[in-house]
Amino acid sequence: MADYIYLLENRLSKAQHSALEKIREVARVKGLTSFLVGGAVRDLTSGSPVRDLDVSVQGNALKLKKDIEKVGGIVSGESEAAQSLFVDFPGQVRVEISSTLSVTYPKPGKPVYKSSTILEDLRRRDFTANAMALSLNQGSYGLLMDPLNGVADIENRELRLVNNYGFIEDPVRMIRAVRLMARLGWQMDERTRSRYETGKEEGYISAMSPWQAGYEAEEVFHEEDPLRVMSKLEAEGWLKVLNPALAVSKVNTAELEKLRDAQMQLQVHGIHAEAAAVNFPLLTAKMAPKDVSALKNSFVRQGFVREIEGLEAEGKAFAAQLSGKEAATPSVAWKLFYSAKPEAVLWAVHHVKTAGVQNKLKSFYTEWPQARQKIPYTLMQEMRISSDLSGYEELVDKLFFELMDNHLATEEEQKAFLEPYSPPAPPPPVNVRRARGGRKESKAKGKKKAAATEEAAEAVEGIAEEVASAPETVPAKPAPAKKPEKKAAVAPAAKKTATPEKAPAKKVVVPVKAVVKTVAAKAPAKKAPAPAPVKKAVPAKKAAAPAKKTIPTKKAVVQKPSPTRKAVAPVKAAAKPVKKVVAKAPAKKVPVPTKKAAPAKKAPAKAAKKSR
Repeated sequence: MADYIYLLENRLSKAQHSALEKIREVARVKGLTSFLVGGAVRDLTSGSPVRDLDVSVQGNALKLKKDIEKVGGIVSGESEAAQSLFVDFPGQVRVEISSTLSVTYPKPGKPVYKSSTILEDLRRRDFTANAMALSLNQGSYGLLMDPLNGVADIENRELRLVNNYGFIEDPVRMIRAVRLMARLGWQMDERTRSRYETGKEEGYISAMSPWQAGYEAEEVFHEEDPLRVMSKLEAEGWLKVLNPALAVSKVNTAELEKLRDAQMQLQVHGIHAEAAAVNFPLLTAKMAPKDVSALKNSFVRQGFVREIEGLEAEGKAFAAQLSGKEAATPSVAWKLFYSAKPEAVLWAVHHVKTAGVQNKLKSFYTEWPQARQKIPYTLMQEMRISSDLSGYEELVDKLFFELMDNHLATEEEQKAFLEPYSPPAPPPPVNVRRARGGRKESKAKGKKKAAATEEAAEAVEGIAEEVASAPETVPAKPAPAKKPEKKAAVAPAAKKTATPEKAPAKKVVVPVKAVVKTVAAKAPAKKAPAPAPVKKAVPAKKAAAPAKKTIPTKKAVVQKPSPTRKAVAPVKAAAKPVKKVVAKAPAKKVPVPTKKAAPAKKAPAKAAKKSR
């Protein structure tokens, strides 16, 4: 289903949307609900151009006349019986504002109106495609009301009567059906076509009122292609019914085609003219003056008649300004094309054949628009002038007019012109650069620290390997710390036959293992082979103690250091004294063996007791 809020916002022209908003506000202030109805809703749904607007209000629409005039609307006609106002808004917007009514027909062509709701108003209309409404009220804006399923007939491109007696009650609907078919290219559904043929044969049209005939005759001149509609009506025999003087043979067909081409060219350049008033003299070119006058008097909107009669004077005034000295420069002439009334421009383009007007018109079509291709968008970007800048569109227009007048030929001139509009350069992102540099420096420092740690670990491993590989030089430097004495006390007690030189060798191997373990804990995973030299040191111990079977304490030595927690504690403490012993060589060697000699004496005593 179509999104009618979107269609209302985007399918209507700016002038139509502005007029609709003004009517909504007037109805709201008066406490009346308003609805967009009829052909406007049909055209929005089908995708056809919206040529005019029909608005219904729940109340007497005639009482809105003064308020509509205050907001810029010009009332060009009214109908007291149908409580309708015909209003023209700026921008060639035609609006019919009517009351929501129900209608009865005591006699054919003699309607009796009565105030009613919007749904009853829709059910009294001609065709289902026209019996639809969109709410314009706050809280329900864009809500579709389609009680007779007109959407389905729009999809089928068919005209279907709302009431089976529609042609009998209001015979002008037969003429309207032909006009809509000629414009839209639709057909009547089977039942409607049957009733239409019956109405033609039985002469229902004789009940049509003169007011209705004038209304339909005026609508023919407002059609986008009036000649096609007139031809279709004439083929059905309805053109003479509307006005006996109307005929396709009385139309200046050649000039009408030229006028249509001129209208299309102006539309390409953004000038949208309503051609009805300009078309009228050509559609009635071969009619007698009195017949033309009678035709004008039959129109419901007399404002349209005043527009027809005043258009020639407006067109001549525009042509005089265009060929005058004031419009000598191209930019001034360009602005004049867009500031004048579009219908006056169309009239002058078609009727005025002087050299001054025709030369300006040729330049307007071909030469002047090329100045837009010379706008230095690249230079503007270099000078930080972008579309986000306030007043950007006005600046582009100024550039366009300067280039159109052959100014700003060089890049230096363009820079001088754009300099006042160039914003200052933004400050450099100093803080951002420092932050990024600091992060890089911190990462570099971290890498350096990691590298230093790895080098230190490698150095320690190298020292450990050297110590493990050279056990003969180790006894010269044994200086056991105070904490590892517990292990040392067990070693001499177990080895009775061991020489004093081999005992310190065992003590030195323990710190070497501790150093290797600490290095392995700190070093990366790839340096795990550090424990290899430690395994080599184990056979050294076995070689230094030949009597393994006679010494029961050997097993105790293996069992005690097995828990990792007990072994780690002395290792960390023993790692530091190794360096101190190297620095203070033989000074502390003498007292160390004296302290250990006492436990050596006690050890044989215990053995003697066991032998006893």
